[in-house]
Amino acid sequence: MESSLVLGGMFISLVILMLSGAGLAFVLGAIAFLSTILLWGPESLVVSVLNTYETMTSDALMAIPLYVLMASILQKSGIIEDLYNAMEKWFAGLKGGLAIGTVVICTILAAMTGVVGAAVAAMGILALPSMLERKYYPPLALGAICAGGTLGILIPPSVVTIVYAITAQISIGKMFIAGIIPGIILATSYSLYIFIRATANPEVAPIADDINDVTLPEKLATLKTLILPAFVILSVLGTIYFGFATPTQAAAVGVLGAMFSAMIAGKFQFDKLSQAASDTLRVTAMILWITIGAKAFISTFVATGGADSILNFVESMEASKWIVLLAMLGVLIFLGLFLDEIGIILLCVPVFLPIVKALDYDPLWFGVLFMITAQMAYITPPFGYTLFYLKGVLPDHIGIDQVYRGVIPFFLIQVLILGLFILFPDIVTWLPEISSAN
Repeated sequence: MESSLVLGGMFISLVILMLSGAGLAFVLGAIAFLSTILLWGPESLVVSVLNTYETMTSDALMAIPLYVLMASILQKSGIIEDLYNAMEKWFAGLKGGLAIGTVVICTILAAMTGVVGAAVAAMGILALPSMLERKYYPPLALGAICAGGTLGILIPPSVVTIVYAITAQISIGKMFIAGIIPGIILATSYSLYIFIRATANPEVAPIADDINDVTLPEKLATLKTLILPAFVILSVLGTIYFGFATPTQAAAVGVLGAMFSAMIAGKFQFDKLSQAASDTLRVTAMILWITIGAKAFISTFVATGGADSILNFVESMEASKWIVLLAMLGVLIFLGLFLDEIGIILLCVPVFLPIVKALDYDPLWFGVLFMITAQMAYITPPFGYTLFYLKGVLPDHIGIDQVYRGVIPFFLIQVLILGLFILFPDIVTWLPEISSAN
């Protein structure tokens, strides 16, 4: 059977089954197993068994449940609420301050948890009512929450980054460090846009009349709420950056740090720990099932010559290497409208990475570009994931159309920052190179 026919049949089946609403893990696994049986016979399924065993025994994948558990403990411990209360006191007097403070809190949450849904849902519950009460322009408030929440994809410790690093076979620690400066640049860009817009049109983010009622001692007293988050962040990223621990070991340190922080805050309860463990089990099982299905699919794809065919096609093109790069990023953004980022990584990275290396691009740099395209897909109307995370906590009088209007300026900011990193790759690779030298 012609490999091109097999490949075409695999991808047509993938599209049809995905449109039917079937789960990604089972779609990928079913296509891979049926293709393997048709091409090489039932005995060839032993390869899928070996791939599954390799996945389940991967040391690097152990970091995923640990980081998810850390995030769940922090989410249920009430530390996020304390952070927001402190932010409200410090930023409310600044033009666009509540929206800027929301981005700042999302940045801290990203460095604490690396989970997008947690940040978006928490800020939708805490920050949105406060901004609406202060007569903020709803699309601006909604856009700040959506864009700020996506920082959890890029800023470490990010589960998505771990999956990319494992799939691309590069250092998880270097990927973590590579995401720090781009994440800060994006957060700063969001805040700068909010400040400029609020300065140009104060009606979109009015400052409350009672803001001066908060005294300086009261503001300083709220700084103690930063101690526990800083402890968790430093316990994870500090141990990785200074070489004291691997990312998996640092994840275990982070879990202990999160539990210790909850105890110090007086909010550690065994029923909440049980709920966090259940959430971790559910999320980890989902990721592992998708990983197993995707590995089986990609193994069949590679065995039928699919990867070589794509690589040969790209090499035969006369287009600039930059055009090829933009085409790959465009494909990633498009797929992000329909698939979650874990599935996109497991499907696309094994196919794109040989192209990246053939074009002499740095896989670490491409990984950061990959994460930013995932952020863009997360806020792209009408199917971006954060739009639906936020929709679940919206008041009745605010429609999803206002969310769409709010995210467009932040999407354009992401496009500009993506272009900046494409033109100046040293911005991305500088900090990992410094850490390697140390």
